[in-house]
Amino acid sequence: MKKLEGKVAIVTGASKGIGASIAKHLAAEGAAVVVNYASSKEGADRVVNEIVSNGGKAIAVQANVAKKAEIEHLFSEAHQAFGKLDILVNNAGIYEFSPLENITEDHFYKQFDLNVLGVILASQQGVKYFGSEGGSIINISSIVSTLAPANGSVYSATKAAVDAITKSLAKELGSRHIRVNAINPGMVETEGTHAAGIAESEGRQQTEAQTPLGRIGQPQDIAPAVVFFASDDSAWITGETLFITGGLR
Repeated sequence: MKKLEGKVAIVTGASKGIGASIAKHLAAEGAAVVVNYASSKEGADRVVNEIVSNGGKAIAVQANVAKKAEIEHLFSEAHQAFGKLDILVNNAGIYEFSPLENITEDHFYKQFDLNVLGVILASQQGVKYFGSEGGSIINISSIVSTLAPANGSVYSATKAAVDAITKSLAKELGSRHIRVNAINPGMVETEGTHAAGIAESEGRQQTEAQTPLGRIGQPQDIAPAVVFFASDDSAWITGETLFITGGLR
């Protein structure tokens, strides 16, 4: 029997990159998956089609998770399609790097609204839909929460906040059988890192040189850990942050 047979999952920001890989891995283990996207309908539909063609269940739902009304729509659509919720993966996020003198209010709020407020609002909504058996919330944080690279003060602060939210909600929601854990990836090669020029940058070379396993990550390096946290294999684990970085700390 598959580990997540009969479970229902929402994965935010799942049209590409790490989120897409997470959605596919959850579906491969039997979960019905709601593939959330903000703007890339084409990418989300591609993920859904791949899941369905492999015998799984999935739908795509558009929502900006920094906006409460859109989050409510996302969860309502998920419940209408699948009737329940067991797993919430808070993956949606953005990153922008800037030296201190160039930081603006827009730079700050753009990242905090999605990376931090979005996690809180989605978790708040998810708790309403989890049944009496509880559920699992998995937050995708980042190594920058502790590594804190230069020019990343705002982005690093958002991910440090996600780590703190994870620990606090684990304590708050444990009595309701809701587990909350975080995964902190290192640099991962995605469409986003290519678009930002990071995947071919000197920074990538420096990161790989400092990484014990000698390479940056791939989305499929992260997704199996989400399956672990979503399944009963981690039934007595909550409030933890798992670093998947190739050994870089």
